[in-house]
Amino acid sequence: MVAKRLIACLDVRDGLVVKGVHFTGLRSAGDPAALAGRYSAAGIDEIVVLDITATLDARATRVATIRDVSRMLDIPLTVGGGMRSLADVEAAFGAGADKVSVNSAALLEPSLITAIAARFGSQAVVVAIDTRREDGKYRVFGRSATARDRRDAVGWAREAADRGAGEILLTSIDRDGTKAGYDCDVTAAVAAAVGIPVIASGGAGSADHVADVLTTGGADAALVASIFHFEESSVATVKRRLAGRGIPVRLVPEHAC
Repeated sequence: MVAKRLIACLDVRDGLVVKGVHFTGLRSAGDPAALAGRYSAAGIDEIVVLDITATLDARATRVATIRDVSRMLDIPLTVGGGMRSLADVEAAFGAGADKVSVNSAALLEPSLITAIAARFGSQAVVVAIDTRREDGKYRVFGRSATARDRRDAVGWAREAADRGAGEILLTSIDRDGTKAGYDCDVTAAVAAAVGIPVIASGGAGSADHVADVLTTGGADAALVASIFHFEESSVATVKRRLAGRGIPVRLVPEHAC
């Protein structure tokens, strides 16, 4: 069986990792390179770095941050925030990223997905979808969850996959930072609609929450932030619980804690 992935998410603002609830009320969690190195040593499978104000500031992700983080890693690094052109994407790869995550720019110009996939390969393109449940539907939002889009999450995920995306990073705005568990319903709906991996994000509060979204939610990977940043749990603890529930995971190094 293909191992499920546990991914640490580093939301970066002004050079520091931050975390809030429903994308607001941000508090500092430390230096991105230091956290990335810590999680890598602890056995995390991948790192995602999202420059959460890049789009709002109309700029690209800060290359220096990517470079500093990538130097700490020997695992895949995905970078997002402000990816508006092939030049932005190329700069991210040049600084050490293995994949790029596109969100707002892809909503405005979906052909960007195809262009990145054609030049760098589908495996390098992650389409991030931020969604909130409204009137019984899962609406898509851009610009750090401040701008409602006309699309629904399932339809947009299907289009993104058709355009060449290699993965979907699906974030529930309703669950973000709440530690109440992932939205397994929308995750399962998107996972059933596409033939590419789906990364679940938003709501991790325990190892069992992670296990639930990887099983009933149908996700291929789970993004975790708060419980790792503020040391409420550890990579090893979560992976042991996943393995105990029969979920295939990459083993944590024996020295990791």
